[in-house]
Amino acid sequence: MKTIYLAGGCFWGLQKFLDQFEGVISTETGYANGSTENPSYEDVRYKLTGHTETVKIVYDETILPTRKLLSYFFMAIDPVSLNKQGEDEGINYRTGIYYTDESLGADVEAVYHEEEKKAGQKLAVEVGPLENYYSAEEYHQKYLDKHPEGYCHISDALLNLRKTLSEAASASGTHS
Repeated sequence: MKTIYLAGGCFWGLQKFLDQFEGVISTETGYANGSTENPSYEDVRYKLTGHTETVKIVYDETILPTRKLLSYFFMAIDPVSLNKQGEDEGINYRTGIYYTDESLGADVEAVYHEEEKKAGQKLAVEVGPLENYYSAEEYHQKYLDKHPEGYCHISDALLNLRKTLSEAASASGTHS
């Protein structure tokens, strides 16, 4: 099992998006790389703690390789938007890829450079070791499962990507 931390705007939608993929063992919303210990949502949102809303992903790399997971992540974000995803704006909505396992660094850098080349400009996605991480309140865990009509900056098409890919594979006789 591997663990990676991805920040992509509001963590509600990113968690829902990532939960759909085979190989994702668990996800948890939280706050990463800020200046205060054990911040609350209100602290992160209104007190400029420097944290970003982040999803901790534990995944089976034999089923879902890191590069594939990161390619999905880049589908769900605007990688050139600084501190803004969808309607959410502020440093707490910045994008980032953080890790504690140095062995992930090469895959992270490779995907980052591929995406930067595709974008044709410098990305606004932070990349580097995780400085700190604190789990978000229970209210924020699996929020869109509990509140399906809740706000999400990620499109319904992307939130149902695995289903769409599976249906396309079935129609063509291949497996995704």
